[in-house]
Amino acid sequence: MAPSSDSSGRLPGAFLTPGTSSFADFLASYSPEMLPGRRVLPSAPGVGEVPHGTTIVVAAFDGGIVMAGDRRSTMGNLIAQREAEKVFPADEFSCIGYAGAAGIGFEVVRLFQVELEHYEKMEGRSLSLEGKANRLGTMIRANLGMALQGLAFLPLFAGYDEERDGGRIFSYDVTGGRSEERGYHAVGSGSVFARGALKKLYRDDFNEDDAVLTCVHAIYDAAEDDSATGGPDLGRKIYPVVAVVGTDGYRQLSDEDVGRVVQGVVDERMTRPDGPAAPLR
Repeated sequence: MAPSSDSSGRLPGAFLTPGTSSFADFLASYSPEMLPGRRVLPSAPGVGEVPHGTTIVVAAFDGGIVMAGDRRSTMGNLIAQREAEKVFPADEFSCIGYAGAAGIGFEVVRLFQVELEHYEKMEGRSLSLEGKANRLGTMIRANLGMALQGLAFLPLFAGYDEERDGGRIFSYDVTGGRSEERGYHAVGSGSVFARGALKKLYRDDFNEDDAVLTCVHAIYDAAEDDSATGGPDLGRKIYPVVAVVGTDGYRQLSDEDVGRVVQGVVDERMTRPDGPAAPLR
């Protein structure tokens, strides 16, 4: 958005008028065509053939959450990208991942990041984690028109809640409906297989390392049964993106750290191809 100015070089009045602390609301009033959900798709055939992100998983541990995403994006029956990133910081104490239409999802993620930063600058404090989750739901609802035209995306939002001193996980539907998940969740084409792995392996007393290992196992299981989900690629050294949010804030694990976890998982699968089993008692 390039603000115009009058002959004196001053900014337009819209930029100087006190108003909402929501950047998305400001953009809707000043330049609504810049919002992802306000665009109209052409009716040309083949418009649905756009890159789509696939599987995102998240697991809580004692003191925070771990979110991981595979690196593959697909376009129809083709692999569009092998090194796509679909997990991002939302702010210092939360993160967001998405599955679905890659371009729309990435734009909404960027807008959400600016929204949280703008609110903090205007109000002098951060939104609560629940407030951030509610705001994201409103932004998803604004994209409903695009979703009905076939460009849907589903985010997964999680973070550290200072008020509750623990991690919280929020999932959404395409209408912006929000649900809080307990312990773990997954979205995307491989989510049914990833959730099966998470359900089998998850424990309430996880530490950070346990949660990281479980998320990598879940991505591995999803990639085995879903062709749109990319598993770890040892030859190219392409590993899942793994992010941790805890009392110290957001951090993304390095490729070296994730690579060591992946190598351990692959080595274990050489003798137990189906991965670890849940104890019966």
